[in-house]
Amino acid sequence: MLGEWFNADTEAVISQALQTGGGPNVSEAYTFNGLPGPLYNCSENNTYKLKVKPGKTYLLRLINAALNDDLFFSIANHTFIVVEVDATYAKPFETNLLVITAGQTTNVLLKTKPIAPNASFYMLARPYFTGQGTFDNTTVAGILQYETSSNSTAFKPTLPPINATNAVANFTRRLRSLANSRFPVNVPQTVDKKFFFTVGLGNSPCPKNQTCQGPNGTKFSASMNNISMALPSSALLQSYFFKKSNGVYTSDFPSFPLHPFNYTGTPPNNTLVANGTKLVVVPFNTSVEVVMQGTRIFGAESHPLHLHGFNFYVVGEGFGNFDPNNDPKNFNLVDPVERNTVGVPTAGWVAIRFHADNPGVWFMHCHFDVHLSWGLRMAWIVLDGTLPSQKLPPPPSDLPKC
Repeated sequence: MLGEWFNADTEAVISQALQTGGGPNVSEAYTFNGLPGPLYNCSENNTYKLKVKPGKTYLLRLINAALNDDLFFSIANHTFIVVEVDATYAKPFETNLLVITAGQTTNVLLKTKPIAPNASFYMLARPYFTGQGTFDNTTVAGILQYETSSNSTAFKPTLPPINATNAVANFTRRLRSLANSRFPVNVPQTVDKKFFFTVGLGNSPCPKNQTCQGPNGTKFSASMNNISMALPSSALLQSYFFKKSNGVYTSDFPSFPLHPFNYTGTPPNNTLVANGTKLVVVPFNTSVEVVMQGTRIFGAESHPLHLHGFNFYVVGEGFGNFDPNNDPKNFNLVDPVERNTVGVPTAGWVAIRFHADNPGVWFMHCHFDVHLSWGLRMAWIVLDGTLPSQKLPPPPSDLPKC
């Protein structure tokens, strides 16, 4: 598990950022199964070591549990075979580099060398970042160690530059579903509802009698289709189930940007976001397509978008502004990768499709904690179907009351 270490309460870190309107303090280190490893001061004794035998195949399950960072990962002098992402099988392919966004998981097969070398091998991870803010630009290390080796020499892998967007694209475009008779693909071939969501940063006014540390004395915000989601005081799911939405949420989240602009070009003069608790409502079993478009407002960066309640198929991605006339012609509707979290490319777009066959209220949000806290989130309401198994069950009788 790849994570982050803060010498502070992380809730306090986010709370301070929300109060000041600026970016949060960054972590002091990344961790490998909770250990910072030998590349940080005074941490050599806190190093994760993976001990292996020669001539064996190991299944490694990698999770990016970092709060605010996508990560590159590599093992010196070794390759691995990607077999699964986000708990869904993928067409196997060999690589020496993984890209794992915040909240994603990746399973790989590691084949060890047939004869144990007299060496150990660093397993390194460090961030992929293209934004304008501060970030933890350190590298975390674990060690791959052969049990019968003297480990007299230690090798390090070469990781891409921190802003290597092309390396990220080259990796993600290799991901495919198995798409065979045992594990078929159920990607919608036709679409009932199409949505286009801009994803990115913005700002909001600084409250009176307060000094803010965001852009030009304002506060940082984040939004989808320029709506920065305000969390309601009442639970959305219960409000929906008991038909008490009045004053809690509205069902008018825009399907497309209300004020289109050159999303990956020069940002508009007005970068203020609107605040609200707006949801999208779709009938049961609707086939949905969502194009998520990154912007350059306050810097272009990748955003790992996670959808609760569903897996989806990543049918296309690209750089620049999405072209609705030409880009869909290149969508992969044969073996697109299936997952629950996808990185919106830096200054680019990604298209997903899914069947809305799970009734209820489902959160969709950026997996960077700071962007989530700034409002980069929305929710879907999937209505009941006709059969009893297609209806949202009532809350359990022992549900605690606030």
